[in-house]
Amino acid sequence: MDRLNTSEHDFRVGVPNRTDDLSNCFATSYAGIIAFVAVATEGSFAKAGERLGIGRSAVCRSVQKLETQLSTRLFLRTTRTTHLTLEGERFFANCNQGVARIVEAMNEMLDLRQGPPRGSLRIASTVGFGRKVVAPLLDKFMRAYLEISLELLLDDRPTDFVSEQIDVAFRDGRIEDSSIIAKQLVPMQRVLCASPAYAEKRGLPATLNELSEHDCINFKLPGGRILEWEFKVDGHIRKHVPSARWTFNDADLILAAVLDGRGIAQMPGYQVCDHLARKELVMALRGHVPDDRGHYICYLSREHLPSRIRVFVDFMTDEIRALDLLCLGDFYNETESAHSDSRA
Repeated sequence: MDRLNTSEHDFRVGVPNRTDDLSNCFATSYAGIIAFVAVATEGSFAKAGERLGIGRSAVCRSVQKLETQLSTRLFLRTTRTTHLTLEGERFFANCNQGVARIVEAMNEMLDLRQGPPRGSLRIASTVGFGRKVVAPLLDKFMRAYLEISLELLLDDRPTDFVSEQIDVAFRDGRIEDSSIIAKQLVPMQRVLCASPAYAEKRGLPATLNELSEHDCINFKLPGGRILEWEFKVDGHIRKHVPSARWTFNDADLILAAVLDGRGIAQMPGYQVCDHLARKELVMALRGHVPDDRGHYICYLSREHLPSRIRVFVDFMTDEIRALDLLCLGDFYNETESAHSDSRA
């Protein structure tokens, strides 16, 4: 506090450098202003020192340097009393406004972290998961937290938290970005499905080699790349890009085409669970479904997490885990039973 450079070269009263106000003005006099406000508030250099956690002499030096910088006497001091001069009263009135704004800003930040959840949330999600899983839960969340406003952005491109100012993102697949916090909500199961009508007419592939004999439907990612189909073979992931009759860049269009009997496609479990349960779809290559993917809720840091983000993450984690998105577990059990029967 007492090491500030107060030379005339560094600080010129009345002729501030407008292009660098902080370094030429505020930074050089900050310690003095804090000491000055403390003395004016407490009415005593000793009490100001106690409040700031420094010695009385350090407070005196800081105020003296400030008076030198301003070329103005701020206090009338005797052995018993300390009073503001007229110039000091005017300076205190102006400084006090700034201090009040700083305190207000700090309290607001603390309130965002510790107080009732409020403010705006900017959420990103892949299109399919956002429509099917995230969006239907938002009304319940908004009714529980009336002071939160929310923006949901659906996009299958990777999320750039910084440039897009995203608070929370839902991501699918495998998370390899170590710069973000990724919390798995549920495993992601990609399954190969067809309609019963298609299966009756064309049959279902019993091996990966038979995929070339079928009408496959592909998903095109932003940027033009075709999403690879993945299968687990002998404990390893095998990727495959089939020759397709149909290609869409929308997951709902792919599902509609499969339900309509136009072909087979590999789709995420959350999208087809209901249709499998209602026997509107049938599954192929059940024993080769990969099990190393997940649906994740992601954010940048655990430290100083605003309460609006914290409650959203907790809410979505509980609600999504409570959904029946893991219905394929029954199929795994059926597959294992089938293998056991064949070995017997």
